[in-house]
Amino acid sequence: MATFTGYLRARSDDELVALLVRRPDLATPHPATMASLAARATSRSSLDRALTWVDALVLQVLEAVVVLTPRTGAPSRRDVLTAVGAGRDDASAVTRALDDAVALLLLWPDDDGALHPAPGLVDALGGSVAGLAPGTEDVDGPGGPTGRATGDDGPLAVLADAPPAAGPVLDALTWGPPVGLVPPPGTTAADAVTWLLAHDLLVRGDGRHVLLPRDVALALRGGRTHRAPALAPTSAGAPVRDPQTVAAESARAAEHTVRLVRQLLTRWEQSPPHVLRGGGLGARDLRRTAQGLDVDDAHAAWLVETAAAAGLLADDGEETPSFVPTLEADAWSAQDVAPRWGALARAWLASARTPWLVGARDERGALRAALDPELSRPWVPRLRRAVLDVLAAAPVGAGLSAADVHAALQWRSPRSVPPLSAVEAVLTDATRLGVLGAGALAAAGRALLAGDDAVEALAADLPAPVEEILLQGDLTGVVPGRPGADLEDLLDLAAVVESRGGAVTVRFTADSVLRALDAGTTADDLLSRLSAAARGRVPQPLEYLVRDVARRHGRLRAGAASSYVRADDPALLAGLADDPHLASLRLRLLAPTVLVADASPSELLAALRARGLAPVAEDAQGSVVHAVAPERRVRARAARTSPVRERPLPERAASVVATLRRGDVGEPASRTPDARHATDDAGSYLTRSVDVAHATAASRRARAPRTAEAAGPGRARAAGGTSEPADLLVVLREAAQARTSVWVEMVGPDGRSQRRLVRPLKVEGGRLRALDPQREAELTVAVHRIAGVEPADTPAS
Repeated sequence: MATFTGYLRARSDDELVALLVRRPDLATPHPATMASLAARATSRSSLDRALTWVDALVLQVLEAVVVLTPRTGAPSRRDVLTAVGAGRDDASAVTRALDDAVALLLLWPDDDGALHPAPGLVDALGGSVAGLAPGTEDVDGPGGPTGRATGDDGPLAVLADAPPAAGPVLDALTWGPPVGLVPPPGTTAADAVTWLLAHDLLVRGDGRHVLLPRDVALALRGGRTHRAPALAPTSAGAPVRDPQTVAAESARAAEHTVRLVRQLLTRWEQSPPHVLRGGGLGARDLRRTAQGLDVDDAHAAWLVETAAAAGLLADDGEETPSFVPTLEADAWSAQDVAPRWGALARAWLASARTPWLVGARDERGALRAALDPELSRPWVPRLRRAVLDVLAAAPVGAGLSAADVHAALQWRSPRSVPPLSAVEAVLTDATRLGVLGAGALAAAGRALLAGDDAVEALAADLPAPVEEILLQGDLTGVVPGRPGADLEDLLDLAAVVESRGGAVTVRFTADSVLRALDAGTTADDLLSRLSAAARGRVPQPLEYLVRDVARRHGRLRAGAASSYVRADDPALLAGLADDPHLASLRLRLLAPTVLVADASPSELLAALRARGLAPVAEDAQGSVVHAVAPERRVRARAARTSPVRERPLPERAASVVATLRRGDVGEPASRTPDARHATDDAGSYLTRSVDVAHATAASRRARAPRTAEAAGPGRARAAGGTSEPADLLVVLREAAQARTSVWVEMVGPDGRSQRRLVRPLKVEGGRLRALDPQREAELTVAVHRIAGVEPADTPAS
């Protein structure tokens, strides 16, 4: 097991299944052989994807192995522990990071336990590894950028005679970044830089910058690659909330959000806002909605986006389109608080929408609108889960700040850190929704993240519903708890909510009673419902208020002429036609009991009510028409969400491993066609030109002498050589990493093949870049034109 592919073949089935679960891109599309899997695992795209989600400590051990390998050979685990500065207390964490790196196939151990980086890992990590400049192994030619290889003691010995200002210059560059700006001439720092350049402790980059060579930096670091291990940040300083407080705050926020969404649906049912030409919601409509719900614009935008993500709002598709409630909204509204919250919470977690960007300006300087199709980002569901994962990993009840969560995400995936503003927005949304309570992850939020029954968890935290109200003589009422569904409907219909908390305080006014009468409720029905819900009898002042409003209600009736007003008592209409406040209606007296107006019935009703009157609408037959807006419904479209792609199930991964084992034990001739198409660095399959190159080369070999002696020295297929596309990619990458030479058989555009001895430098993007030492030139060739590769065990003929 002296190669990466050999180590991969030697891994157990359980280890391969775990690898495919943690790196799902290796199993899609289905690989047919181990060589195909090895080629895919060493491709740049797959390595970048794996490195994106490793934590900072795993990244440190990878950098340490990459830096130590060309200096001292493949390092042992003890060497890596020393290189990252691990002490006795940190050893277990670093060992865990090394195990993760091996499990992810980013490192592989040989028979002696020495660690090797996966082929292509050096290029994937980039040039400035561990804050070091490119080393001699990263630059073609002896000596690298400095033209010499300085030992660990050389720089330190030379520094004994350095000027005093040289120390601060080196201190600033030692732990990176290794590039510094040249000081102005005539300063002591400039003189120190000149001295350091003269003694090869610095090298010139461009005209304004200097570079600290890697060997010098490692000598100054004492042979270490990092100051100290990057340990996971702790939440020791975070405040811990009482579980009952967390549950109460979570339940309150969840109930509040459900109520606001219901009010939003009611408002948009009665007055649907128009859809902008670009597909979003106008700023005026958003502001009007926010005022009606008594929230700010940002909160209203989040409510609108969440309701739309849950399929409760949609574009009606009319010629002049509007946003209206869907048919699913009716079923949602009929449920209890917990199931309604569950629908909103699941939609929020899976939605790719970014409501916190509403009101900001895009790249063109235009304001972003709510429900704008351009507000979708595919990474948002992953960010929400990552933020909740950090909170779930903290102690129960820990209230982490946005900075704490952001620091944890920086450690978990240092190569893919979300902006702090996005983390703050996710925490704000989770608080509004009730996923968090008092800044800590609530039981319902924990269940939502784990895929458990979040509805049941929230229902356990919600206080029991109350179906009674304490009515008082000052026209107020107190609900001692959370109103039940029937009581909530009654309060929405006939009262004004003044405060909510542990109890709900409401007030009955003439306008609120009039709203109930306009909805079709009679005075007797309203008093009956109040009496059934009241603890005791209905106070006399409230009964008088209801009777008085009902007595005045409907004494005036409005209809369309464009519109008209009529009354049984002519005295009620006296003076209305001459009222200057009603001049815009152009009221005209047609009969002692009839006035007509140049205004719509709704405008006429609103103007008369503004003058303190209480008219009702009637139809052409004179029947009362209650002021209820017609219901408009559309069917919800499929939610455009970008759920986080699920990792392959262990069962599926096990089937892939079984296929790999079957394909690996057969002869090359028995390999399936899929096995002959390994993936290149861009993630696509090699073209059929590979088969053409193989066919051409095979034809030439068939016409050539059949014995190695007849073919001449060095023409026999060397051990470890290959003509399989998947295999040759791995052989080329391993040779590039080991800096060894190989024989490459290439097919030109004219179909002729040639065999050249080259030293591979990089295999990327479906191309091989290599050095030809015989011609002293560099060449680049497409991989699909390579018909075979052999290690150069013997000199070329």
